[in-house]
Amino acid sequence: MATNNMHNLVTLIKRLEAATLRLEDMASSTIPPIGSQAVLEPASSAPASTAVSTPAPAAPLAVPIPESVERFDEFLNQTVQKYVKTSNLIGGLVAEQATSVLEGFVETRKFLLAASQSKKLDMNSADFQEAIKPISEAIQATQEIKDKNRGSPFFNHLGMVADGIMLLAWITVQSRPDKLIDESLSSAEYLGNRVMQANKNTDPQHTEWVKTFYQIFKDLSEYAKEYYNNGIVWNPNGKPYKEVVQCLDSGSAPSAPAASPAPSGGAPPPPPPPPGPPPVLKINEQKAEPAQPGGFSSVMSELNKGEAVTKGLKKVDKSQMTHKNPSLRAGSTVPDGPAARSKSPAPPGTKPPKPESMRAKKPAKKALEGNKWIIENYDAAAGNVEIEASISQSILISRCHDVVIVVKGKANAVNIDNCDKVSLIVDTLVSTVDVVRSKNFQLQVNETIPTVLLDQVEQATIWLSKESISTRVFQSKTDNVNIMVVDENDDSKELPLPSQICSYYDPEKRELISEIVSHCG
Repeated sequence: MATNNMHNLVTLIKRLEAATLRLEDMASSTIPPIGSQAVLEPASSAPASTAVSTPAPAAPLAVPIPESVERFDEFLNQTVQKYVKTSNLIGGLVAEQATSVLEGFVETRKFLLAASQSKKLDMNSADFQEAIKPISEAIQATQEIKDKNRGSPFFNHLGMVADGIMLLAWITVQSRPDKLIDESLSSAEYLGNRVMQANKNTDPQHTEWVKTFYQIFKDLSEYAKEYYNNGIVWNPNGKPYKEVVQCLDSGSAPSAPAASPAPSGGAPPPPPPPPGPPPVLKINEQKAEPAQPGGFSSVMSELNKGEAVTKGLKKVDKSQMTHKNPSLRAGSTVPDGPAARSKSPAPPGTKPPKPESMRAKKPAKKALEGNKWIIENYDAAAGNVEIEASISQSILISRCHDVVIVVKGKANAVNIDNCDKVSLIVDTLVSTVDVVRSKNFQLQVNETIPTVLLDQVEQATIWLSKESISTRVFQSKTDNVNIMVVDENDDSKELPLPSQICSYYDPEKRELISEIVSHCG
């Protein structure tokens, strides 16, 4: 009985704290800031007959808080604050990163409140990008903390938050933003589960910290389904977004444009003088523009001149005629044989492509965009590449040369395009390794992958582990492809893939028969 009473008392205290926070938020939003009250100046000593009484300006209206924003405040005060408090208990870089996460949610709250009172912004416009700039800066700050502290013992903690911080981009999704939130949770779970497993029996505080971070995704997903299932809700009758933000920053509600002030007294000003007579349009004085030379009409006019057309031509003397002077033909520069036809000139405005050695080298890129890793322009000088992938992420590799790429964990798929001397090491894939237009490709499978697709590949070697011995390889327009497997004696065995196929029509079976060509002897 005493335990139940204690539980009821704790529940009552939590409800009182939540109600107190709610009342404080309402009071801060309704009380105008100091100095915003209008100050009435004393009336001038004008005669009473001419003075006009001016009503005192109304006090600024309180900003109405929509239900969706109130519900977001509860989410901030309960779920997000619990994560921040747990991060502060761990301290260090974890607490610093939690501050950036909190800043992102606070900026999201400001955006939701301003959007509820402003007209819709085009998501491709510069105004919208400016509106979400504070949120983007918070995301970038959260990810930079992880990138600058790769040697930290809390790197998995920082990586989990950096992988999941993209959930703040849900405000840019126009339909079902909860899907993006759930995908961000899947990205964060890979390192988050590692943190929980590493501290399972040593420090349960870290396990609780991971659970508080996971709870943010779950509560925000339910919130987005309830209030923003079809994207951000705007106000068709609202004011421009920048004007609303300025009003919210100043602590007053958006109001209609102020009317022109009335005169302080006396008679109204005289009306403006009447306009002068309209200008007289002189059509006869307007001269017609001369016709431009050229065109079909000018050609016909020249032909109609008759013999006068050749009047301006120069007469050639007989001594200058090559068909009447063999000496002129002997000294002619025209070759005896057929002249080689020159290449057609390039269309105007086009430039011939530069050779590979003269092209500007683009910087190496390794970035996670949504659920896709982008790896571009890596070479031996840039060093090897190593990434931690999750089951919902795919990897796109393009324009890389002489580099080793290691994909740890269980990823979705890998696509390689236009690469040379690329060595790929993977643990496990759900889908395929797709290689297109590449040379000297090498693949090592540590665990399992279902399929390998090769298209326009020259010289490829695939090492398969015992677990991946059943991998299927599909090839098209390939040359010199070998598969390395491990036999029963744990020895490597090289198996070349066929590159020649003989096809013929069988009249008895009435079908096309294709056979692999084998060379013996």
